[in-house]
Amino acid sequence: MIKFYIKNKQQALGIEALSDLENLKDVYWIDMVSPALDVLKLVENNFDIKFPTKQESQEIEISSRYWEENESIEINSFFLLFKEDYAKNETVSFILKNELLISIRYTQLKTFDDISRKIASSGFRIFKSGDDILNAILDVRIDSVADIVEDLSKEITKLRRLVLTDYKNKDEDILGKISKLEELNMLIIENLKDKQRILASLLKSHLCKQDIKEDISIMLKDIRSLVDYTQFNFERLEYLQNVFVGVLSIEQTKVVKIFTIVNVVFLPPTLIASIYGMNFALMPELKWEYGYLFSLGLMTLSVITPLYIFKKKGWM
Repeated sequence: MIKFYIKNKQQALGIEALSDLENLKDVYWIDMVSPALDVLKLVENNFDIKFPTKQESQEIEISSRYWEENESIEINSFFLLFKEDYAKNETVSFILKNELLISIRYTQLKTFDDISRKIASSGFRIFKSGDDILNAILDVRIDSVADIVEDLSKEITKLRRLVLTDYKNKDEDILGKISKLEELNMLIIENLKDKQRILASLLKSHLCKQDIKEDISIMLKDIRSLVDYTQFNFERLEYLQNVFVGVLSIEQTKVVKIFTIVNVVFLPPTLIASIYGMNFALMPELKWEYGYLFSLGLMTLSVITPLYIFKKKGWM
């Protein structure tokens, strides 16, 4: 899917409208989602731009995720994407050339839908060039990450209550949740550091407009605050993990203590029974018709009773 955004028009155009455009300079944003090879070639030929492939944009080194030439800026930025049961950083490529912004992505992202709706409602009055579009996309993404950081902090608070109050029989669940939140926190910090590098580079660029640089300075301050808060969440999760492991150790020590006491209590009778063999002449059960079945039932009960008590206490 590909959309063209034209100056003084609030409605996006499709690829079929490209041949009807009187002036290609009126295009200020081209948004491409999983574009076909022939579409990429068509846009490359018309706008004299070379696009990276999906594999190239994914494999590009961190130091090369921002590239600037005489007239253009190339950016590969992380966008945090949530699937059914996991999150990942999806790479989106941007090319900014002579106030034209081209974005290439291989998945649907809510940020771009939000910007598209803003264009439809306000149009060229707010977004006068590709610089404004890129600025708005980065701003929306930072706000989105801030919301994710806030939600993560709430989840950590809930998990803290669970660890300190209702942890029994939930060992694996709690450790799994801690691990999952740590993974999400790492993705967030990776995403924020990526945005920080890109914005710092834009701030130094002579191709970036002055009014955009003022917004970038504000965004960088927001990112620094979010990075600090994310580091704090790392510390909270590490603290929770240590507390939980400590609680488990205490519980295990209690269980070992109980087993030790049971062994000490029953060891002397077992020793005496082993020495004498219980082979006494006067043992009523030896001549009892149901003595054998009684002994089997007694053995079964001696096995089931401890298992029931341990299960009820949550020791196994």
